[in-house]
Amino acid sequence: MNIVSLADELKKTSYPGRGIVIGKSKDGKTAVAAYFIMGRSENSRNRVFVEDGEGIRTQAFDPAKLSDPSLIIYAPVRVLGNKTIVTNGDQTDTIYEGMDKQLTFEQSLRCREFEPDRPNFTPRISGILHLEGGTCNYAMSILKSSDGDPAGCCRYTYAYEKPLAGEGRFIHTYLGDGDPLPSFEGEPTRVMIEGTIDEFTALMWNSLNEENKVSLFVRFIDIATGSYESRIINKNR
Repeated sequence: MNIVSLADELKKTSYPGRGIVIGKSKDGKTAVAAYFIMGRSENSRNRVFVEDGEGIRTQAFDPAKLSDPSLIIYAPVRVLGNKTIVTNGDQTDTIYEGMDKQLTFEQSLRCREFEPDRPNFTPRISGILHLEGGTCNYAMSILKSSDGDPAGCCRYTYAYEKPLAGEGRFIHTYLGDGDPLPSFEGEPTRVMIEGTIDEFTALMWNSLNEENKVSLFVRFIDIATGSYESRIINKNR
């Protein structure tokens, strides 16, 4: 798979939905994790990211306008020891609880499927970033309906050992806008990871569709020490 510009990939469509990027900085010293949400409805756009312990959660920007909290209020990022979990739904908790009981990332997700939001049946996308012994590795998962048919669930897990410096993988819920929304297909896209945390955050935020983007979270983790820096940008302020 050829490596591509993350900015170009984000600009390819007005509505990639929700997305996860995991990889390693160009100098090889930092693990990178990012998550963004977008929205087309008022309910989906009425959200912000807020810090929650070592992770984050979504929160209604205007509680009076929150019409349905299901599928939009959850903890996208949680930390379990030396593992950082990033997902697009409440399966973050499922992974956390499963791995805390010594299940693998893939085993923890066996009890979950795609979202029940007919007719889109939005895929559940998840990532796990693991630091140990001065190295890092990560995996990504997508649980999706069988070509739009909810009678079947397709489960794909992609593991990346000894990731290369200056690159990562990008997975998102939708191939683009549509009705119903078409689910992401294939292996997570190989993308370039460039710049400082502030440069990388700005690159992602400025590349997302202005009308549909809602919130962005970025974390850079020192692979040797586990210390980290995070950035949150919310369109609603």
